[in-house]
Amino acid sequence: MTALASLPPKVGVVIPALNEADAIGQVVSSLRSKYDYPIVVVDDCSEDETSQIALQAGAQVLPLAARLGAWGATQTGIRYFLQQNFDVVVTLDADGQHEPESLPALLEPILNGNADVTIGTCPGRVSRLRLLAWMMMKTTSGLRMEDITSGFRVYNRQALDELADPRATLFDYQDVGVLLCLQAADLKLLDVPVQMQERCGGGSRIFHSWLVVGRYMLQTLILGLAKRRLGTRMEGKV
Repeated sequence: MTALASLPPKVGVVIPALNEADAIGQVVSSLRSKYDYPIVVVDDCSEDETSQIALQAGAQVLPLAARLGAWGATQTGIRYFLQQNFDVVVTLDADGQHEPESLPALLEPILNGNADVTIGTCPGRVSRLRLLAWMMMKTTSGLRMEDITSGFRVYNRQALDELADPRATLFDYQDVGVLLCLQAADLKLLDVPVQMQERCGGGSRIFHSWLVVGRYMLQTLILGLAKRRLGTRMEGKV
């Protein structure tokens, strides 16, 4: 008989999606043509044919009853795969920016036990304004990841357990708060350089106005400062 320890890890893919009918079919089909991992598209109350197209392309769709945002949708997918006793979860965006060809490079450190979380990084894809925003977020939070807003990630079982916890439900976004949560759990986070494409079909579904961008920056900077000060206080008590 095969020992349980020698069985290959179960890997699942989570794609949060909001009104991504233009791209989701291509994203799912491209993944299925290269890998046999089960794909779950978490539909965050889309008003277009995102769910139908994802199903036709071969994904399983989890439709949300209320809009939870990118992180809430991602956490739903993570919890689903944990219930199915999966060991590793890949997350990527539904807009076609993340290349399936990069997935082996992200998976390798996880499967070899050299990292708990890998993050696909491509700083060259962004504007100077976004790089400035990243610098501010890193300064306030103390995070050292190169591309802290990338949604192209791989999590091992320990990281999944942390992110499925009710405390992680309080985050509005999947970047700084989630990374701080993982860092506080003493998990090893590793940047992996990847190539990224321009998104398919229009602009961002999350940052659709400067008002939303301003709210996000204010919330993220306050969160980073609060977590950093809390960490400093805790270190002083040791």
